[in-house]
Amino acid sequence: MASKLENIGVEVSYRTVGRHLSSVGYIKRLPKATPMLTEAHKQKRVEWARKHINNRWNKTIFTDETAFQLFRNTVERWYKGERPVRRIPKDRTKIIAWGGFCSKGKTRLFCFKQIMNAEFYVGILRTHIPEISQLLGDRWRFQQDNDPKHTSRLAKAFLEENVPVVLEWPSNSPDLNPIENLWAIIKSKVEKRMPKNINELEEFMVEEWQNIPDSVLINLSKSMKRRCELIIEKNGERIPY
Repeated sequence: MASKLENIGVEVSYRTVGRHLSSVGYIKRLPKATPMLTEAHKQKRVEWARKHINNRWNKTIFTDETAFQLFRNTVERWYKGERPVRRIPKDRTKIIAWGGFCSKGKTRLFCFKQIMNAEFYVGILRTHIPEISQLLGDRWRFQQDNDPKHTSRLAKAFLEENVPVVLEWPSNSPDLNPIENLWAIIKSKVEKRMPKNINELEEFMVEEWQNIPDSVLINLSKSMKRRCELIIEKNGERIPY
């Protein structure tokens, strides 16, 4: 009986603390998941930031692929009374998208459902490199992360022959890549439109990608200097981007 009363007391105390923290501006959420950084990773990130802090980023194309999932459920909604329910199937279909952007514009969004391998990745690049050259001319840099498909012998050989410069990139550094912020913007916009099927999902993805204002692309490109500064200030630790 005493143990039960003690547990009730702890629960009440916990709720009281929670209400107090909420009243003074604290928010309770799960910590943001991010890849672990070793000391070697941190050192490489600092070295990279020092090397590139004064680069002219307006001639760099940032690229990546990401998954858009049908029936995402991350948009918070105001309600009064009973909490709203959004029915979501157990197996949610997803579409993968590849894209690239720079301060002068962006490539077309390439959508696919199959598993990407090195050959498929090179096929995407072969289709979109002419678009990038049209945006940036003859002298530009190509950014990609260190995914094994990107760094395969096949991809390296293709890039050496078809891209002016491939930008070296530190491992485990999504916080350095501004296209991650662009993906987050687009996913939020797509989710708010609540696509009902896979065709609508792809349609909304392409539309929202096309509708991103040039000012967003310019600001994201310009953010690279500040990202480098923060990496150096934080000795290679994660930065809030």
